[in-house]
Amino acid sequence: MTITAESPAPSLSALLRTGSQAEHTAAEGSSFMSELLAGRINEAGYAHFLGLLRRVYEALEGTAAELASDPVASAVIDPAIERLAAIDADLDHWGRVDVDSPATDAYVARIRESASWGGLFVAHHYTRYLGDLSGGQAIGRIISREFGLDGVGTAFYAFDEVPKPKLYKDAYRARLDALPLDDADRQRVLDEVKAVFSLNGGIFAEMTTHLDRYSRP
Repeated sequence: MTITAESPAPSLSALLRTGSQAEHTAAEGSSFMSELLAGRINEAGYAHFLGLLRRVYEALEGTAAELASDPVASAVIDPAIERLAAIDADLDHWGRVDVDSPATDAYVARIRESASWGGLFVAHHYTRYLGDLSGGQAIGRIISREFGLDGVGTAFYAFDEVPKPKLYKDAYRARLDALPLDDADRQRVLDEVKAVFSLNGGIFAEMTTHLDRYSRP
Protein backbone atom coordinates (compact mmCIF):
# COMPACT_ATOMS: atom_id res chain seq x y z
CA MET A 1 0.00 0.00 0.00
CA THR A 2 1.22 3.48 -0.86
CA ILE A 3 -0.27 6.58 0.73
CA THR A 4 -1.63 9.06 -1.79
CA ALA A 5 -3.27 12.45 -1.39
CA GLU A 6 -6.55 11.05 -2.70
CA SER A 7 -6.85 8.05 -0.41
CA PRO A 8 -8.19 8.40 3.16
CA ALA A 9 -5.49 7.86 5.74
CA PRO A 10 -5.90 4.53 7.56
CA SER A 11 -4.59 4.08 11.07
CA LEU A 12 -0.89 3.31 11.18
CA SER A 13 -1.49 -0.21 12.49
CA ALA A 14 -3.93 -0.93 9.66
CA LEU A 15 -1.53 0.55 7.13
CA LEU A 16 1.33 -1.66 8.34
CA ARG A 17 -0.81 -4.79 8.40
CA THR A 18 -2.37 -4.44 4.96
CA GLY A 19 0.51 -2.66 3.30
CA SER A 20 3.03 -5.39 4.12
CA GLN A 21 0.78 -8.39 3.55
CA ALA A 22 2.53 -9.53 0.36
CA GLU A 23 5.97 -9.43 1.98
CA HIS A 24 4.65 -11.15 5.09
CA THR A 25 3.08 -13.96 3.07
CA ALA A 26 6.23 -14.42 0.99
CA ALA A 27 8.41 -14.78 4.08
CA GLU A 28 6.05 -17.24 5.77
CA GLY A 29 5.84 -19.32 2.60
CA SER A 30 9.49 -20.36 2.64
CA SER A 31 10.30 -24.06 2.58
CA PHE A 32 12.08 -23.82 5.92
CA MET A 33 9.09 -22.27 7.66
CA SER A 34 6.78 -24.82 6.06
CA GLU A 35 8.94 -27.64 7.41
CA LEU A 36 9.22 -26.02 10.84
CA LEU A 37 5.47 -25.59 11.12
CA ALA A 38 4.99 -29.20 10.02
CA GLY A 39 7.30 -30.39 12.81
CA ARG A 40 9.91 -31.71 10.41
CA ILE A 41 12.97 -29.75 11.57
CA ASN A 42 15.38 -31.64 13.84
CA GLU A 43 17.05 -30.46 17.03
CA ALA A 44 20.21 -29.25 15.28
CA GLY A 45 18.20 -27.24 12.78
CA TYR A 46 16.16 -25.57 15.46
CA ALA A 47 19.28 -24.76 17.49
CA HIS A 48 20.82 -23.21 14.36
CA PHE A 49 17.71 -21.10 13.75
CA LEU A 50 17.46 -20.03 17.39
CA GLY A 51 21.11 -18.98 17.34
CA LEU A 52 20.43 -16.69 14.39
CA LEU A 53 17.42 -15.21 16.17
CA ARG A 54 19.62 -14.51 19.17
CA ARG A 55 21.78 -12.22 17.07
CA VAL A 56 18.68 -10.42 15.80
CA TYR A 57 17.28 -9.83 19.29
CA GLU A 58 20.65 -8.81 20.67
CA ALA A 59 20.75 -6.05 18.05
CA LEU A 60 17.08 -5.18 18.54
CA GLU A 61 17.24 -4.89 22.30
CA GLY A 62 20.57 -3.12 22.26
CA THR A 63 19.12 -0.53 19.89
CA ALA A 64 16.03 -0.26 22.09
CA ALA A 65 18.27 0.70 25.00
CA GLU A 66 19.83 3.44 22.87
CA LEU A 67 16.40 4.78 21.92
CA ALA A 68 14.72 4.47 25.31
CA SER A 69 14.12 8.24 25.48
CA ASP A 70 13.30 8.71 21.80
CA PRO A 71 9.85 10.33 21.48
CA VAL A 72 8.72 7.87 18.79
CA ALA A 73 10.47 4.60 19.64
CA SER A 74 9.69 4.87 23.35
CA ALA A 75 5.98 4.44 22.59
CA VAL A 76 6.53 0.75 21.83
CA ILE A 77 9.70 -0.19 23.73
CA ASP A 78 8.79 -2.47 26.63
CA PRO A 79 11.34 -4.51 28.62
CA ALA A 80 8.51 -6.86 29.66
CA ILE A 81 8.44 -8.44 26.20
CA GLU A 82 12.17 -8.57 25.46
CA ARG A 83 13.35 -12.01 24.37
CA LEU A 84 17.14 -12.19 24.65
CA ALA A 85 17.26 -13.75 28.11
CA ALA A 86 14.61 -16.28 27.09
CA ILE A 87 16.57 -17.22 23.97
CA ASP A 88 19.71 -17.74 26.05
CA ALA A 89 17.78 -20.02 28.39
CA ASP A 90 16.52 -22.02 25.41
CA LEU A 91 19.98 -22.29 23.88
CA ASP A 92 21.22 -23.80 27.13
CA HIS A 93 18.77 -26.61 26.37
CA TRP A 94 19.25 -26.96 22.61
CA GLY A 95 22.96 -26.21 22.38
CA ARG A 96 24.71 -23.27 20.78
CA VAL A 97 25.62 -23.30 17.10
CA ASP A 98 28.15 -20.81 15.74
CA VAL A 99 27.62 -20.46 11.99
CA ASP A 100 28.22 -17.81 9.37
CA SER A 101 25.03 -16.18 8.18
CA PRO A 102 25.20 -13.37 5.61
CA ALA A 103 21.41 -13.03 5.84
CA THR A 104 21.58 -12.45 9.59
CA ASP A 105 24.49 -10.04 9.14
CA ALA A 106 22.33 -7.97 6.79
CA TYR A 107 19.38 -8.04 9.18
CA VAL A 108 21.48 -6.99 12.18
CA ALA A 109 23.04 -4.15 10.19
CA ARG A 110 19.59 -2.89 9.22
CA ILE A 111 18.45 -2.94 12.85
CA ARG A 112 21.50 -0.94 13.90
CA GLU A 113 20.78 1.59 11.15
CA SER A 114 17.25 2.05 12.50
CA ALA A 115 18.73 3.92 15.46
CA SER A 116 18.93 6.93 13.13
CA TRP A 117 15.19 7.56 13.49
CA GLY A 118 12.72 6.14 15.99
CA GLY A 119 10.12 5.44 13.31
CA LEU A 120 12.45 3.00 11.57
CA PHE A 121 13.06 1.20 14.84
CA VAL A 122 9.31 1.00 15.44
CA ALA A 123 9.04 -0.95 12.17
CA HIS A 124 11.53 -3.52 13.43
CA HIS A 125 10.00 -3.73 16.89
CA TYR A 126 6.45 -4.08 15.55
CA THR A 127 7.34 -6.80 13.06
CA ARG A 128 9.23 -9.00 15.49
CA TYR A 129 7.35 -8.70 18.76
CA LEU A 130 3.82 -8.67 17.43
CA GLY A 131 4.83 -11.67 15.34
CA ASP A 132 6.10 -13.42 18.46
CA LEU A 133 2.82 -12.73 20.21
CA SER A 134 0.82 -14.00 17.23
CA GLY A 135 2.15 -16.73 14.91
CA GLY A 136 5.10 -17.30 17.18
CA GLN A 137 2.77 -18.84 19.73
CA ALA A 138 1.80 -21.55 17.24
CA ILE A 139 5.47 -22.31 16.57
CA GLY A 140 6.08 -22.66 20.29
CA ARG A 141 3.26 -25.18 20.63
CA ILE A 142 4.58 -27.18 17.66
CA ILE A 143 8.13 -27.29 19.04
CA SER A 144 6.86 -28.33 22.47
CA ARG A 145 4.64 -31.07 21.02
CA GLU A 146 7.09 -32.49 18.51
CA PHE A 147 9.96 -32.79 20.98
CA GLY A 148 7.87 -33.76 23.99
CA LEU A 149 8.87 -30.70 25.99
CA ASP A 150 7.16 -29.37 29.09
CA GLY A 151 8.22 -25.75 29.10
CA VAL A 152 11.92 -26.52 28.82
CA GLY A 153 13.53 -25.09 25.69
CA THR A 154 10.55 -22.93 24.69
CA ALA A 155 11.00 -19.87 26.89
CA PHE A 156 11.25 -17.74 23.75
CA TYR A 157 7.52 -18.17 23.20
CA ALA A 158 6.49 -17.73 26.85
CA PHE A 159 5.50 -14.15 27.66
CA ASP A 160 5.03 -14.50 31.41
CA GLU A 161 4.35 -10.79 31.81
CA VAL A 162 1.70 -10.77 29.08
CA PRO A 163 -1.15 -12.95 30.42
CA LYS A 164 -3.54 -11.83 27.67
CA PRO A 165 -1.70 -11.39 24.36
CA LYS A 166 -4.74 -10.04 22.51
CA LEU A 167 -5.21 -7.20 24.97
CA TYR A 168 -1.51 -6.42 24.82
CA LYS A 169 -1.52 -6.37 21.02
CA ASP A 170 -4.59 -4.15 20.95
CA ALA A 171 -2.89 -1.67 23.30
CA TYR A 172 0.31 -1.84 21.25
CA ARG A 173 -1.59 -1.00 18.05
CA ALA A 174 -3.29 1.89 19.84
CA ARG A 175 0.12 3.28 20.73
CA LEU A 176 1.18 2.95 17.11
CA ASP A 177 -1.92 4.78 15.95
CA ALA A 178 -1.24 7.62 18.37
CA LEU A 179 2.28 8.32 17.07
CA PRO A 180 2.56 11.89 15.75
CA LEU A 181 3.70 10.98 12.24
CA ASP A 182 2.84 12.70 8.99
CA ASP A 183 2.06 10.82 5.79
CA ALA A 184 5.67 10.79 4.64
CA ASP A 185 6.82 9.38 7.99
CA ARG A 186 4.10 6.73 7.95
CA GLN A 187 5.22 5.67 4.49
CA ARG A 188 8.81 5.37 5.74
CA VAL A 189 7.65 3.10 8.56
CA LEU A 190 5.67 0.95 6.13
CA ASP A 191 8.61 0.67 3.75
CA GLU A 192 10.81 -0.44 6.63
CA VAL A 193 8.29 -3.07 7.73
CA LYS A 194 8.35 -4.46 4.20
CA ALA A 195 12.14 -4.53 4.34
CA VAL A 196 12.05 -6.35 7.68
CA PHE A 197 9.85 -9.09 6.28
CA SER A 198 12.24 -9.45 3.36
CA LEU A 199 15.18 -9.69 5.75
CA ASN A 200 13.39 -12.42 7.68
CA GLY A 201 12.72 -14.12 4.37
CA GLY A 202 16.45 -14.01 3.67
CA ILE A 203 17.15 -15.94 6.87
CA PHE A 204 14.45 -18.47 6.01
CA ALA A 205 15.88 -18.88 2.51
CA GLU A 206 19.32 -19.42 3.98
CA MET A 207 17.95 -22.03 6.38
CA THR A 208 16.22 -23.75 3.48
CA THR A 209 19.64 -24.52 1.97
CA HIS A 210 20.35 -26.68 5.05
CA LEU A 211 17.18 -28.75 4.92
CA ASP A 212 19.03 -31.84 3.72
CA ARG A 213 20.72 -32.13 7.14
CA TYR A 214 18.05 -30.54 9.30
CA SER A 215 15.02 -32.58 8.24
CA ARG A 216 13.72 -35.09 10.75
CA PRO A 217 13.49 -38.69 9.52
